[in-house]
Amino acid sequence: MKRDYFSQDGRTERRFGEHRSGSCMALIDARFLMWLAQQGATGASGESVNRQGLLNLLSLALAQAGLDVDLRRIYWYSDRSDGWVIDDQIVRLVQTHDADGGASLLRSLGHDLKQLAQHHACDHVLVASDDERFLTLIDEAQLSGVSVHILGDESARNMPQMVRTDPGWARLLAQADRRVVVNSQILADLLQGKLPVGMGLAVEDVEELRQSMQEVITAWWADEPEDLREDLRDALQVSRGIPQEVDRQLLLRMRQRLTRALSLPEKKMLRETLRTVVAVPVTPTSLAWQGLPPETDA
Repeated sequence: MKRDYFSQDGRTERRFGEHRSGSCMALIDARFLMWLAQQGATGASGESVNRQGLLNLLSLALAQAGLDVDLRRIYWYSDRSDGWVIDDQIVRLVQTHDADGGASLLRSLGHDLKQLAQHHACDHVLVASDDERFLTLIDEAQLSGVSVHILGDESARNMPQMVRTDPGWARLLAQADRRVVVNSQILADLLQGKLPVGMGLAVEDVEELRQSMQEVITAWWADEPEDLREDLRDALQVSRGIPQEVDRQLLLRMRQRLTRALSLPEKKMLRETLRTVVAVPVTPTSLAWQGLPPETDA
């Protein structure tokens, strides 16, 4: 019997306990994000904003919170057009906070959160805001089955202190399924365009990382029974995606190998490497190419 690699059986979703997967959308209050970047950071002027690399940074922060999710899109709510046109980012123009006290932002972001929840457009939503008025909207989205996470800085790790210093934001953070923490200095550097591609978070050289992926996947692939190898080859021929069960196994192995989560581009590299390994038939020659000794009869 062939293994159904693309089965929707929810039991496999809970295999690794606290780590959760699925699709995610981010709803980002630009004013709040720039304020967050100034907390504990040096040289954060907030005058100019560079959103390139933001999706990668948020993906990494989500992964570090135990959320190995596919961050598909960012909605950016701002009272000014910054001139950036970036893939997978949509700008929503709102009134300035001074003009209406944030009412325009509340309507726009709240409407989008409702739509995502009502249409089951994603499994997770990341919200970047400290406005306590979102509490009811977040609760309604959660009751609809969507996991809602709140972005914060390192202070979000100390909730007792947060309750004393900023009780309103503490209540919002407490409502979240997960509190997703981002480093203020890294965020400040990103928004000012000071970080290169990859944001300097991965210390491995790209080729060294690719080699590590090759070794991890090859070792996993060598342990798979031949009938399951054939099932996976057949599955990949009819789908552009990677089976969730396989994806989770390899992401977990890479997390253990690197002692950190993979960024979004690194996840894509991992999946491309998997396809390369799977496409090669298992023969003595291919085993030698993959760095494994050929199988011999006992």
